[in-house]
Amino acid sequence: MSQPSTDDPRYKLASILAPPQLARLGAIGATLIAATAAFAWTGGYFSPNRLDQSRMIDAFEADNGVHPGFRRNHAKGVCVDGTFDSNGAGARVSKAQVFQPGRVPVFGRFALSGGVPMVADAPTIVRSLALNFSLPDGEAWRTAMINIPVFPLKDPRAFYEQLVASRPDPKTGHPDPQALAAFVAHHPETAQAMAIIHARGFSSAFANATYNALNAFLFTSAAGVATPVRWSAEPVDAFVPAPTAADGDQNYLFESLIARVQEAPAQWHLILTIGQPGDPTDDATLPWPADRERIDAGTLSVTHITAESDGNCRDVNFDPLVLPDGIAPSDDPLLSARSAAYSTSFTRRAGEPKTPSAIQTTNQPATSQTATRP
Repeated sequence: MSQPSTDDPRYKLASILAPPQLARLGAIGATLIAATAAFAWTGGYFSPNRLDQSRMIDAFEADNGVHPGFRRNHAKGVCVDGTFDSNGAGARVSKAQVFQPGRVPVFGRFALSGGVPMVADAPTIVRSLALNFSLPDGEAWRTAMINIPVFPLKDPRAFYEQLVASRPDPKTGHPDPQALAAFVAHHPETAQAMAIIHARGFSSAFANATYNALNAFLFTSAAGVATPVRWSAEPVDAFVPAPTAADGDQNYLFESLIARVQEAPAQWHLILTIGQPGDPTDDATLPWPADRERIDAGTLSVTHITAESDGNCRDVNFDPLVLPDGIAPSDDPLLSARSAAYSTSFTRRAGEPKTPSAIQTTNQPATSQTATRP
């Protein structure tokens, strides 16, 4: 399979349309595929037809091709190191050590959606931020966030059906717009979610984007009170709208990020949004009301960026169910699905030969190049 260009609808999100305009089939392809490529979400076994994580990852490989040694989604990325400074405010809703006042080390990964590691950067490709908070006593908290406000698919079955509908035609190299239109017609929640994504818009860079976990989790306080929570990382850098076209550089988003962190740490506020009775915890396509309480729990600082290599973030599975005491999964079916899919992708790439990442950062400090990640 030839490598898609930035004009391939799998890597564009520029044409997310309001529901009355969904008849424009090309825009559906541009919208749906790129948005849902943001996360590889599946789960153990689902009926009917025994959908499992292997079939889901097979579907990603059928859409993107197989690129040995790379993730089946979010293939193009860089590793980051930094810190999280908790201000203690989050301790009101969670007994997790990460929310006690103080600093913990963090490592993670910035990436683009899609399974092609050499894809060109573009203004509206979905971007991700995966993090590992290394807590006292050996605990860890891992989270994978993306820069869209809701997820376009409600459950693993819908995700799989979308991947099948998005499969490129060997003759054209593009998906069949009629298959995508039929999928959207059967999933009105997807059309509604795409309209929300379109209304929010994209920022111009990694460092000024908001990253959302999208799924709900249950936080438990020291007093044993359980609270539904969604979290986000909101940038200190001012929002600048994405340009209408790339600047011609294949890796311009990453190069901009590297230059930004060389100047000074890039920072985000960790925002906890507190759910109320009736707020959906099992459907990531639905936003919570805008008036929900928000807790600023502290500041994430990214201080170093390094190329992916053996022993650093390239070898880490950012499983969203690696959670500390005080944070638990909600009833969202996508959580166990994501965990299973991440594991399968990790197992496949772990046994494959590794090739160099598209992004090299030889002018960055080498401290995390040799760090061993769990």
